[in-house]
Amino acid sequence: MLNPRAHLVNLGGRLLPLAAKTPFLLQRLALERSLNQVFAEALNDGAFDVLDGHWMKLEVADLGLAWCLTCERGKLRIAAQAPVEVTIRGNWREFLLLASRQEDPDTLFFRRRLVIEGDTELGLAIKNLIDSLDPDTLPSWLWKLLQGAGEEVAAANRAQAANA
Repeated sequence: MLNPRAHLVNLGGRLLPLAAKTPFLLQRLALERSLNQVFAEALNDGAFDVLDGHWMKLEVADLGLAWCLTCERGKLRIAAQAPVEVTIRGNWREFLLLASRQEDPDTLFFRRRLVIEGDTELGLAIKNLIDSLDPDTLPSWLWKLLQGAGEEVAAANRAQAANA
């Protein structure tokens, strides 16, 4: 029998690809609202100013999803297409490891499990921004969910590496 965390990760692996079939307008509305709400404190503190006047693309390669992101007037904005200066690309499990703090961002980038293409300086500033965000600003239920799923993916990666 699967433990709840393994079940959550397996369910995510089956449901997340459906996001690519969701119309972009709905993706944009949901992401902008959620991100601006979750990161309200960081936005007010100017943490995302590095994106002011700059566009980045966040690409989840294995799901076929990509969003262009910028910060305008203290709010995160999402677009399908924009004049991006940097792209951060990886698979959803790597982004989960990053978000849940189960793996160091430098390790993920050094091992090319997450890739920065384009303006490297801007990409590194964004990586540092991600690393500096305080998980305590997230709703506790969301942080627990991210942590649990991230721990499961990290454990699976360790088991796979041990068997290789």
